[in-house]
Amino acid sequence: MYYSPTLKRFKVSPLILAMAAATVLLPTLGSAAPTTSDESAQLETITSQAEEENPSVTEGTKSYTAKSASTSTKLNLSLRETPQSVKVLTREYLDDTNINSFQELLKNVTGVTVNQWDERQYPTARGFDVDYYLFDGVPSTSDFDNAGDPDLSLYDRVELVKGANGLMTGAGNPAIAINMVRKHANSKELTGNVSTSLGSWNAWNSTADISTPLNSEGSVRGRVVVKHEQTDSFADHYNKDNNVVYGVIDADLTDSTYLSVGASYQNLERSGIKWGGLPAFYSDGTRTNFDDSKSVTSDWTYWNADTTSAFATFKQKLWNDISLNVNYDYRQLKGETALLYLWNTTGVDKTTNSASGLYPYTSESTFTQNNVDASFSAPFTVAGLKQEVIAGFMYNQSKKTDAAYGNPLLDDYVIDFDEAANSRLLGSINNNNKMPSNKTTQTGAYVAGKFTLLEPLKLVTGVRLSNWKYESEDGDGNREFNNEVTPYAGLIFDFMDNYSWYMSYTSIFKPEDKRGVDRQYLDPREGKSYETGLKGELLDGKLNAALSIFKTKQDNVAEEISGVFVPDANGNPTTEKAYRSVDGVESKGVEFELDGEIKDNWNLSFGISHFDAQDANGKEVQTTSARTSVNLFTKYKVDKWSVGGGLNYKSKTYVDESLGRITQDAYVLTNLMVGYDFNRNIKAQLNINNIFDEKYYEGLGMNGMVYGAPRNATLTFRYQF
Repeated sequence: MYYSPTLKRFKVSPLILAMAAATVLLPTLGSAAPTTSDESAQLETITSQAEEENPSVTEGTKSYTAKSASTSTKLNLSLRETPQSVKVLTREYLDDTNINSFQELLKNVTGVTVNQWDERQYPTARGFDVDYYLFDGVPSTSDFDNAGDPDLSLYDRVELVKGANGLMTGAGNPAIAINMVRKHANSKELTGNVSTSLGSWNAWNSTADISTPLNSEGSVRGRVVVKHEQTDSFADHYNKDNNVVYGVIDADLTDSTYLSVGASYQNLERSGIKWGGLPAFYSDGTRTNFDDSKSVTSDWTYWNADTTSAFATFKQKLWNDISLNVNYDYRQLKGETALLYLWNTTGVDKTTNSASGLYPYTSESTFTQNNVDASFSAPFTVAGLKQEVIAGFMYNQSKKTDAAYGNPLLDDYVIDFDEAANSRLLGSINNNNKMPSNKTTQTGAYVAGKFTLLEPLKLVTGVRLSNWKYESEDGDGNREFNNEVTPYAGLIFDFMDNYSWYMSYTSIFKPEDKRGVDRQYLDPREGKSYETGLKGELLDGKLNAALSIFKTKQDNVAEEISGVFVPDANGNPTTEKAYRSVDGVESKGVEFELDGEIKDNWNLSFGISHFDAQDANGKEVQTTSARTSVNLFTKYKVDKWSVGGGLNYKSKTYVDESLGRITQDAYVLTNLMVGYDFNRNIKAQLNINNIFDEKYYEGLGMNGMVYGAPRNATLTFRYQF
């Protein structure tokens, strides 16, 4: 049936009512908060208990770095003890930069190029595709969450591990592990905050986040986060509604038993969306230069995603400090799309400023994941030296069901770029072409340990045994790989009290999801990854610095065959791109990170990355990935004022298509933040992004390009109690 974004928008009314009530009631609740004569003093956040139990928690620390992270090996290591490039994006950093969604986050991660092409991104790091994410350390596939664009209001921090992370994730590319760690009910007193923001393109969002004890002792605690967001865009026709509800209960059942259960729901509705970019060439071979507000779309298009998640964590201390840890994560994404693509290989007619080849497509599907991770950890000492071993088992299953698509008729298959979107659907949407269900299952057993060989010399090592299986309802593409071994080893040598040198090695295993012209899936990727570097903990641990050098080599890497597509079972053409395997793909480079407090009241997040990726013949691969990137954000606080700013630099990228080469020259985006504390409870913050209104592409490919956002501003008010 015909979709109406206006009618569906009324579904948000319960959320709006709940937030309105919270906005009215919370100032009354907050009036009981203690006061001081110094109104400019910051409100104390009750997180000390959580920080004592988990030093990784960043909420309330006011810091741009963390004391420890566990994404790399599941061992809770300090950043200096982890033999890989590690960075933590803290709650303070996310709030100061006004980064609210996962897709926004990826644009600000050093070494990552997003290549946004529609409501999905195709991120790469170190020259390889980013093909998985993690939630509380439990892996999730990138296909599952990319279009869903998780909202970051639910998360305490994001832990980043550059390079291979096969020990904890099994199959995957040596790009980057991105671990989103949820907020928990840590406070034994009533606390919370309410915020509202207004911004460019009619943007508005409001959030309420409340934590409270649920019994007199505070051993059982609850937390609720509710958010509503709506915005237009610099691109014509685009509109987004985003609604989020999150709840979690944390309970200290006994002195040695901890249980956390929670759930979340995100309803993301986007209309007037693009599917692909604007044409890059006229039919005479010259380049187009459209206004960045243009896109190939129409008012009937949409891309909606409903994401439901539930999770549970159980921790039990046993004997001799041995502990049992069990994590369960359930996620379901229901997606619906109505899309319009410009399938044009001849370029835009310069005389009429129009192009033919509009292609309508609609779809619906349900993705469901069930993930379990159970492990034992055992600290012990040998000759007075601390050691720790962790052993566990992971089960990850992802299903795609209820999948179907349609190709509705249009009244016009030509787009006129001098007019508004002018193609209308003839009749209703009917996804009458059913697609087979499929299921991917991965199991893995792992063991890892941190061993102190000598007081300044530590060994972090482990191994994982993985089984991977893909099953399709129609048998197309069924394949299985068993007993895949992924070793991991790293040495850390401490010197001069605050510095360390490290080196690490791991192997790579990655089943391909790309097919050749013979319709067969390519062989799995295999390879090795090496890394070495220097790390420092400065200013009493308030500042973390790391210099990393890496080299990764892969065989059986999928390379797109330009202009060639995989035929269907009857030999008819499809829109699925064809690939071939390439051996000897090598990526090597250097990265530097500096994060934390460089002086009292002066925070800094800085990163620079450079890599080179070539195949065995010396040809560049992943040319849409910026070889050099720089990300900087800093904030200085003086009395009631906070002043900050930063920049994002990307070097030149390009893609060779059938009509010619499309190039994005190097560019810099400059951002500004100004904050003011009215008193210890209320703060205002202004963020201005792309101050100099740089015009740039954030997506390249298929004879086209996608423009990035021009200058925009957001004003936020926060009330904390």
